[in-house]
Amino acid sequence: MAGLASLVDLLFTLYTFLIIGRVLLVMANVSPYHPVMQWIFRLTEPVLSPIRNLMPRTGMVDWSPMVAVFGLFILQQIVRMILLGF
Repeated sequence: MAGLASLVDLLFTLYTFLIIGRVLLVMANVSPYHPVMQWIFRLTEPVLSPIRNLMPRTGMVDWSPMVAVFGLFILQQIVRMILLGF
């Protein structure tokens, strides 16, 4: 079970870094038409879009990546506790 827990931890961590990378690349003003940006958007948008739709509009700031990273951390801890037996 510890091997499965390590794999799940790795996947959660990689997805978190993908979201953080998206934020940094958007802040660096990388073209949304760049193939890497399109790939990152395709992977992260299914998680960020529903969060964005649930949150109130706050002007120019998109808080959905921060909420997603926080939610992923909580979910990661819950899955770890289930797999490793509290």
